[in-house]
Amino acid sequence: MANLIKALRPFASTDIGDALVRLKYPYGGYLDGITMWSPTRQGHGGSTSIIGEVVTVKMIDASDTTSPKPAIHFADANEEGKIMYIQQPKGMYSACFGGLMGARSKYLGAAGVVIDGRFRDIQEIQEMGLPLFARQNSILGQNTFTRPSELNVPVQFKDDLWINPNDILVGDEDGVVVCPPSLVDQVVEICCKRKDVDDRMMRALEEGWNMGEAMKKFRN
Repeated sequence: MANLIKALRPFASTDIGDALVRLKYPYGGYLDGITMWSPTRQGHGGSTSIIGEVVTVKMIDASDTTSPKPAIHFADANEEGKIMYIQQPKGMYSACFGGLMGARSKYLGAAGVVIDGRFRDIQEIQEMGLPLFARQNSILGQNTFTRPSELNVPVQFKDDLWINPNDILVGDEDGVVVCPPSLVDQVVEICCKRKDVDDRMMRALEEGWNMGEAMKKFRN
């Protein structure tokens, strides 16, 4: 896995997403609606990027008393260099992650946290420098609204786009993308070829080529 992550590291989320589209992976692996909140808010400067193997957390409605319960607190499931992905039930207006969980994640060496849902304690998390991507924030905590159910199980982002244990997440200023290990070699090959083309096209545009002729010359 370390070699796969090393191979993907030079590329941005946009590069990887485009490659996955060409490979017909659902939605290009793009986790739409999830943006960077820490250490800075997306679009407010900074150059934070994260990459790592995923640790999944499936949250459920707190009223569900029949689904499994994890043996440990989900924050203790963080692993050094990995990215925790938390799947909150759709439509929840409460947070499922906050400053205390962020502190535990930071101590355990997590590369970052990605939440399909809400979190709180923005300032605390930004001050500790924990990279965090989420759909939204909330003032309300997890208690009475949601609870963790399963760790390191496949979770559905939408339709046929799933996030599986051992998938690789990449997050940066443009957003978050998920890449299955089985496609990394093909993604890297496509990204390398595309980067060479884009570099030559950029130089041409900087020299005054119009977009149409540059596209015809380098993209066809």
